[in-house]
Amino acid sequence: MSFSTALSGLNAATADLNVKSNNIANVNTTGFKESRAEFGDVFAVSAFGTTSRTAIGNGAVLQNVAQQFSQGNLEFTDNALDLAISGEGFFAMAPELDSGEVIYTRAGEFGVNKDGYIVSNEGWYLRAFPVDSDGQISATSMNATGPIQLPPSVGAPEATTNLSIATNLPSTSPGIDDGAGGLLAIDPNDPASYSFSTSATVYDSLGNEHVVTTYYQHIDSNADDGSGPVGDNQWQMAAYIDGGDVKGGTAGTPFALETDARVSFNADGTLSSVDADPTTGALDPITLSFTDTTTSEWASGAETQTITLSLAGSTQNSGAFNVGALTVNGFPTGRLTGVDVSEEGLIRATYSNGQAVPIGKIALGDFANPQALNKIGSTAWKETTDSGPVIAGEASTGSFGQVQAGALETSNVDLTKELVGLITAQRNFQANSKAIETNNAITQTIINLR
Repeated sequence: MSFSTALSGLNAATADLNVKSNNIANVNTTGFKESRAEFGDVFAVSAFGTTSRTAIGNGAVLQNVAQQFSQGNLEFTDNALDLAISGEGFFAMAPELDSGEVIYTRAGEFGVNKDGYIVSNEGWYLRAFPVDSDGQISATSMNATGPIQLPPSVGAPEATTNLSIATNLPSTSPGIDDGAGGLLAIDPNDPASYSFSTSATVYDSLGNEHVVTTYYQHIDSNADDGSGPVGDNQWQMAAYIDGGDVKGGTAGTPFALETDARVSFNADGTLSSVDADPTTGALDPITLSFTDTTTSEWASGAETQTITLSLAGSTQNSGAFNVGALTVNGFPTGRLTGVDVSEEGLIRATYSNGQAVPIGKIALGDFANPQALNKIGSTAWKETTDSGPVIAGEASTGSFGQVQAGALETSNVDLTKELVGLITAQRNFQANSKAIETNNAITQTIINLR
């Protein structure tokens, strides 16, 4: 009996040595979770399942090798697709593109395969919740997740619909008329017909750039517009688009979008009215419409375009001409320049035109009893009955941790502790070996009795 007891001790010490050796071997494995050998003692029982007060144990038995899911340190990298979870949760992976099976891991060394999908080193596909244009998800069920594919390398353009220009027009600027006491039409090719100008780049539906230039003419207060002298603080504005690359345009000649808008200011320099019809006195935006759908050699085939031009915020005072604010929406065709991942796990594709398009939100899973997960290697696990069903959710919500982009979670192995544990396990092995040696000596003594 004593031999088997000591042998069980040898087996337990060997198991402990193996577990600690495995921990040490994976000290540099990303997302690795250390294991702990858990033992129980063995007692002999009678036929009725009872033990006496003098019963001696029959040794030790390995009951479980339990993984410890404590947080590993974060190691920062230069790869945007290196991801780490700071807190609770696992990345959800699909072993195949069309597979419904889910694998869970803490290792976030991700890359992009030849088809544009985000995958792990093993080729498993990172699962994510689908999102709308605002990055919001509609369901948090793991069944709603799917592999993430980066969009094409070219981002769709968006046509300009709004242009806002706020300028200061100098009140001391000389007035302009036609030389005969009437209004002078603004001519972009005649600098004497306007006082100041400024330009803005707009985009058509195909992402082509066009330059819209606005010209400002300080109207002579005595100029007659047909209804009498214009009066003070009156400006005429015209808007032209570049080079005739529009329907009706002529190569090299600016094409008129608006030629007679009247801009009026109050005596304190604030904007009073803007209108293509100066008789209404309304502070209205100006509509600029053009198209380049003709078959001319300059046409690009873009849709007819309407841009709302606002001069709100413009002033007239003694200061120099300046553009205080210029805002324009729309953007050209963009090249895919990278991927951005937020702490909430929202993945955005970023383009050279400054746009960031949400493409998915990383799905995280957690379990009531993660130690009961089935270990499948490559620092990955599968759900079991004992682990409980997966709880799916978003990062930074509920009990789930944050997703840290450009970082990896290192192994949670404490190398110093494991090396000390190796010495302890070795001592245990030696002690059990000594017990066998002692039992052997006692047995030999008995055999040698005469």
